[in-house]
Amino acid sequence: MRERAILHVDMDAFFASVEQLDDPSLRGKPVLVGGPSKRGVVLAASYEARPSGARSAMPMAQALRRCPNALVVPPRHERYAEVSASVFAIFARYTPLVEGLSVDEAFLDVTASQSLFGDGEAIAHAIKRDVCEEIGITASAGVAPSKFVAKIASDLEKPDGLVVVRAADVVSFLAPLPIERMWGVGPKTAPRLRALGMSTLGDLARTDVATLERLLGVWGPEASRLARGEDARDVDPDRAAKSVGAEETFEEDIADAPAIARTLLAHASRVAQRLYEARLAGRVVVVKLKTTDFVVHTRRAKLPEPVADTEAIYDAARTLLGRFDPSLGPVRLTGVSVSELVDVNAPASLFVDDRRERQKKLEGVTRDIAERYGKGHLMRAALLDKFGPGK
Repeated sequence: MRERAILHVDMDAFFASVEQLDDPSLRGKPVLVGGPSKRGVVLAASYEARPSGARSAMPMAQALRRCPNALVVPPRHERYAEVSASVFAIFARYTPLVEGLSVDEAFLDVTASQSLFGDGEAIAHAIKRDVCEEIGITASAGVAPSKFVAKIASDLEKPDGLVVVRAADVVSFLAPLPIERMWGVGPKTAPRLRALGMSTLGDLARTDVATLERLLGVWGPEASRLARGEDARDVDPDRAAKSVGAEETFEEDIADAPAIARTLLAHASRVAQRLYEARLAGRVVVVKLKTTDFVVHTRRAKLPEPVADTEAIYDAARTLLGRFDPSLGPVRLTGVSVSELVDVNAPASLFVDDRRERQKKLEGVTRDIAERYGKGHLMRAALLDKFGPGK
């Protein structure tokens, strides 16, 4: 039987690379993509910015302290989606089994494609070449018999890297890697494991499952299997998004409850538009607040029927807002997301809800106006104070 060949392909500093592709004056220079305000977050840092310690997900102010000569570029998500579509079209040339993880990375199962294009390594080389020559950016790839190993491999020689791990070498490849390479082992868990003598994946693999279950909870047995190289998960081309959300970090903290509620209305509107575009609805609404001490607080509600329109999402979010502790104090970030997604046309009950149907049509009209005239031409009156003229 032919050895399974799984690729993990990851675009290098994707957002920053697209900005450097479109603007030659940025090439070879440290670039940070994100909001320029003191509350902004780095969405991507070019490789020229990384030696200074600037990284994605870092507060922009901190990144600029580390890399003061960096050029800050605002994100252009529509452009990134356009380039991403071109990248995924290249993936599809080599296999229909493509599982997108985000706009800039995916798993590919090329096991059945090897008779046409060569082994996994040859296919990875071909994909990297096509992306570079046709689009103008670089990608890194990992080739392995499993998703877990392929994802780790793709990250080891960035940028423009290619690491191949054969089935016979999986255990020896994983064993010396630091414990932090294990999914689910983050900055809080890793020190605890290291204090108990587990510093590598090999140490994790040799630890009995009961101990790991005590330390890692339900994730313990799975972490044990992965550390031993046991990962039979298939590449799922039909993998659906787990949630659709929107959030914002504010220039100034917000303490006023009505002002926080207005931000939730803005988020609900954005989420509804995204659900409309994806033809999805969801049964669970989550509200997120980040306080000034950077602690994230969430409240969730499961609704009797899937929702997809602004009004229903906002009604749920406003109810959830009332469930937060009033003593939390000012917040620096708010967010709304919808999960447990289903097809928007899936029947929720035996009876048609005329009001809900009208709301669904309203989302379609809003989307049509946005496409024709640009975002911002149609806005709910409650948001005018925040987003209206002069703001």
